[in-house]
Amino acid sequence: MDDAAPEIEVDDEGALRVITLNRPHRLNAFTAEGYRLLAAALRDADDATQVSVVLLQGAGRAFSSGVDLGALLDSDNSTLARVFGELIDTLVGLRKPLLAAVHGVAVGFGATLLLHCDLVVVADDARLRFPFTQLGTAPEAGSSWLLPQAIGAQRASDLILTSRWVDGPEAVALGLAARCVPASGLAAAVRDAAAAIAANPQAAVIAAKRLLKTATAGAVAEATAKESAVARLLTDELGALRPR
Repeated sequence: MDDAAPEIEVDDEGALRVITLNRPHRLNAFTAEGYRLLAAALRDADDATQVSVVLLQGAGRAFSSGVDLGALLDSDNSTLARVFGELIDTLVGLRKPLLAAVHGVAVGFGATLLLHCDLVVVADDARLRFPFTQLGTAPEAGSSWLLPQAIGAQRASDLILTSRWVDGPEAVALGLAARCVPASGLAAAVRDAAAAIAANPQAAVIAAKRLLKTATAGAVAEATAKESAVARLLTDELGALRPR
């Protein structure tokens, strides 16, 4: 793997803007720079008149394993929190449809990121996980509100409180994804969906998304503030319990 390769790659396929998470040697785990680059790529796609639909995908064997814990230890916490918050604001404010093609693992932010997407297609080898309780921290990225909205309170409690894995077919059954396809057909399936969206008048698509997301911005802002506060408390509590 070329260490100089960009963490985020951007390509256009007609009216489709493809954004690829590009740290396959780390299962596309995010660094602070990755958060910053993804936010910038999303903003550029939203502003590009020739782009109708945006697609997120992962390079290599996975969609994303979440935050890079090694990079997390090496990063300034305030910088990481700031760029992460800016990315969430960008996701919430995105006007154009955001699709995700998920193969392999989608863990932590790799999973909560999907809750900000308008349409998710998973491969039959996909495995999703919201591991926050096992890690001793709080849900993130507004998932404490978005997940119950997407799949219902009982199912959300199941996934968050147990930190268990969800495979591709179950992700569809729960409502985390629109469809599950063979891994070999993932790229074609998500591009077919993108083409169907792009064939409609862009103004109507943007207006429909705005209506579907009417309550999202305020609710996510409130949820992320609460999540951050709880995460800080848990960090303090767990730190106090560690042997000196």
